[in-house]
Order: sequence, then C-alpha cells, then structure tokens
Amino acid sequence: MKNQLVVQILNEVADMLDMQGIEFKPRAYRRAARTIESLAEPIEQIYAEGKLEDLPGVGEAIAKKIGEIIDTGSLKYRDELKAKTPVDLEGILAVEGIGPKTAGVLFKRLGIKSLDDLERAAKEHKIREIKRLGPKTEENILSSIELAKTRKVRTLLGDALPIAEEICQHLRTNKKAEATQVEAAGSLRRMKETIGDIDILSTSLHPIPLSEAFTSMSGVRKILEKGETKSSIILESNLQVDLRIIDEQSFGSAMMYFTGSKDHNIALRKLAISKGLKLSEYGLFKGNERVASHTEEVVYKRLGLDYIPPELREDHGEVDAAMNHELPDLIPYDAMQGDLHVHTKWSDGQRTIEEMAQAAKALGYSYIAITDHYSTMPIVNGLNEQRLREQMNEIDHVNEKLEGIRVLKGAEVDIAPDGALKGEKSVLKELDLVVGSIHGTFKQTKREMTQRLITTMESGLANIIGHPTSRKINEKNPCEIDFDQIFEASKRSGTYLEINSSPHRLDLDDANANLALKAGCKLAIDTDAHDRDELRNIRLGIGVARRGWLRGADVINTLPLEKLRKILKRN
Repeated sequence: MKNQLVVQILNEVADMLDMQGIEFKPRAYRRAARTIESLAEPIEQIYAEGKLEDLPGVGEAIAKKIGEIIDTGSLKYRDELKAKTPVDLEGILAVEGIGPKTAGVLFKRLGIKSLDDLERAAKEHKIREIKRLGPKTEENILSSIELAKTRKVRTLLGDALPIAEEICQHLRTNKKAEATQVEAAGSLRRMKETIGDIDILSTSLHPIPLSEAFTSMSGVRKILEKGETKSSIILESNLQVDLRIIDEQSFGSAMMYFTGSKDHNIALRKLAISKGLKLSEYGLFKGNERVASHTEEVVYKRLGLDYIPPELREDHGEVDAAMNHELPDLIPYDAMQGDLHVHTKWSDGQRTIEEMAQAAKALGYSYIAITDHYSTMPIVNGLNEQRLREQMNEIDHVNEKLEGIRVLKGAEVDIAPDGALKGEKSVLKELDLVVGSIHGTFKQTKREMTQRLITTMESGLANIIGHPTSRKINEKNPCEIDFDQIFEASKRSGTYLEINSSPHRLDLDDANANLALKAGCKLAIDTDAHDRDELRNIRLGIGVARRGWLRGADVINTLPLEKLRKILKRN
C-alpha cells in the first residue's frame, strides 16, 4: 500500500505552501491527506479504478498529483517547492511553537534551514529581533530544540498503550484528585498502530488537585501547560500527554469528540444537522437545549445510531451501518482460545516451553503452539531436524505434566526465494502446525513476492503465513504483493494469513485485514512472543482485527482445540 507515502507527500506540500504564505491551498492538501490516511483500501486500487475524485477533498488537480505519486513514488511539484525552500521542515516543525508560517519567516529573515541553524540563531539572540517573536519565544525554542531532535517518529501503539493505562490508573487512585472518570481517548483508543501523543479525559470536583497529580507524576520531563481544564506534559520518553478535565455532564460527548477520528466526527455533525440538531464536545443540542451528552451510548442513540466501537470510527461506512443496524459483532478482546506463534529458549526466545505454557494458561488459553525457528540462520539459533525432534519430545513431557492447557508442536520455517520451505518435509508433516515466514530476500518484485507466497501456500506444508508483508513499523516498508491473488490462494489452499501482534509489525494491518475479510478469508491472530509478557500483545492484534471489522468467527484461534485441529489437518 502507498497510502502513507501519498499522505506524507501531500502534507509536505501543504507545509511548504503554508511556509510561503500561500492561502487556501494548504488546507486542500491536508484535507486530501486526511482522507487517504483513513482509507481502508489501498489508494492504488482506487486510482486503478479511476475513482480518486470520488474521495472527499480530492479534486481533479490533487487527483493527478496522487496518480503521479503512485506511478513514480515521488511528486515533481513537491520537489519544485523544496528547491524554492530548501528547509528541513520536518525537523523545524517538531519544535514546539513553530508552524510552517513561522518557519517561513525564520527562513526569509535569518536563512534558517535546519535545527542546527535554529539553535545557533537562538543562542545568538537573533530570533528575538523578529517582530511578534521576541525573547520569550526565543527561550522556548531553545529549550525545545533538544526534544525536537528526538520526536520525529510516531510512537508505537504497543509502547504508548501501557503508558496511558498506567497514567489513568495513577489518576484514578490518587485520593486528593478524586477523579470520578478517567479514560484515554484519541487515536490510542481507536487502536491505531502509531500515535502522535496521548489524550486523557477525566472528571473531578477538584480540578486543581487532579492537575497537580498529573503534572507531578514521576517520569515527567517538562510541563507544557497546567490549568483547571487542560494540562500537558512531556515524559522522559519524549511522548506528550494531554489531560483534559471535563464537566461530568459532558463526558460522553467529549469522549466522542476527542476520540475522533476527525472524519467520523464530521460525519456525525452532518447527521446531527440533518436532524435539526447540533453536536459538539459539550453535547448534542436542539436549539439551546442539551438533549444528550452524559454517555457516548446516549448520544449515538439520540442520533438514531447503534453504538459504534472506537476502533471503527474512521468514516469508513460505520455511520450508515450503525443507522441500519448492520455493524458487525466485533471480535472481543477476550475471545482468543490460544496463540499459534510463540518462541522459546530452543531458538531465540527467553523462556522454556513450560514457562510459556504456564503464562498462556494464566491468560485463560486452552492451547499454545510452540513455533521456534526451524532455520539455518545463526542469528535466531534455528533448530535442525534433530533438535526439532528433541523439542517435540520435550513438548510431550510438558503436556503430561500440565493440566488445563495443551502445547502444540509447531515451527516457524523460512520461505525461500522460490517459495519452498527450508526444512525436511518428513518432520514438518509430523508437526501440529507450521508457520511459513519470509525473513530475507525482500527486494523481489511484486510479481515474484506474490508467487513466492502462493508457492508456499500451495505446497500443503504451511498452515499459516506469518507477518505476510514482512514490514516493521517505522523501520522497514512492507513487501509489495498482489493481495487479490494472495487472498484467493489462501482460500484455495486452506492456508491462513496472520495478524502478527508484535507492536513492531501488526502485519497484516487493519486495511489489509478488512480486504481479507471482504475476500472471504479467515485469519490467525498471534503474538510472535519471545517472552511471557509479550503474550499480552495479543490485544494489539485484536485491535487491528477490530479496526478491520473482523468478528470472532473470522479468526481461527477463537476456536476450541478440537475444532482447530480439524481445520489445521493437512494432506
């Protein structure tokens, strides 16, 4: 998918136009970028169907530019703007208080092109000489530059979620704060794979002590704002957290507003207007009368909608579905019966088979598959045939010892460039399941990579394709594959595609999980855990599945063991 590439370039164009002081155009590019960022399907598919101009905010001119990005991977217009303004905008805009227009002023007046230039100018007291900036702005810029240098990459959901939960728990249990409700909102609540910052909403009769409890937490690096209605901090991890203290009567409507997404909120406001109502973060109003606000459920109901889970709030058809009582019964976070992709000390994991099994049992699982690397790669301490058979014997002993959980014999096997699994067929056929994964030779063409996976699926040796696009968020782009062909091969061969719950992968992502669902495929949600605590990452994969509109019936490891065994049975 090239969605993020298109979004990135359109936003860059908007920033550079803003920097040059051009009116109106930046807003148009940002709106188009926001539309594409929230798409469930690949932008390439929409382009191929000639439907770009059907997207909200995408007119003829921007559609042509999107097509150029898809075709070439770049945009000539963006490059021309960069040539006129050779400024590291990404770096400079990461500094608190500097927007594109201010960056333009700094470039024109002082020739500032980079963070280093900005830091030098601030230390030499040149910024304060610019009208409407002054000494205070200069001081703030200087204090924020070091932080800006380390805040260019969005935070992984798996890193942000436990931080948000810890903060919420701290505020709930602080006796002086007397918080009555504390919940995380924003993209984190929608379970997006990366987030910019954490938004927390709370109610309290004593907002000042609540704000004090928030800003005085351990791990706070800097206090950006502190007040009765809003406080903002930067943590030592460089993650920004905003606390909004809400009137209890408005908590439900505020949660809807601050959870987003923007496009979902716009759709709700349009619906409200069509009913003679007005919707804001303060409530749903008929004239001056507030008719709903206390809970999200009440607001949705008053709009004539079923409750829409946060993961679906992307304006991808969920409002119409809620109106027509057609929302799916999304897979619950406690639906999993087991994990089918887990590593131990036998390869590159940190725990024994028994320790991982005990941890899985504590989560309420009835089975767990040990899938250590059956590989010649020294970096993962891969098993050979002899060691794999020794591990199978140990699994038998563990199963004799443990009650209440079954350990399945499996392996994660490298997929060769030609699609063959790198292992002896005889031993693979003795396993309960095989996860086939690509761990090298990523530079194949889209056609070659697609055929590589299809060959694996048609071999009859693999049950699951692990992390199908091999991506690593913020590190490695996904391999390009023809998903239509992959989904068809998955159904035809009885090989299941994985939603890998590692916070660095989340692969398949939500958009492709939704396309798999529409194609009639069933998926597996696994953690690829290398330690006990990583088994809890399953919720990240479930979040991906929920964003992809999946139900429990669409995921194979929601099945009880005996039913799972039947569908994993191979020729």
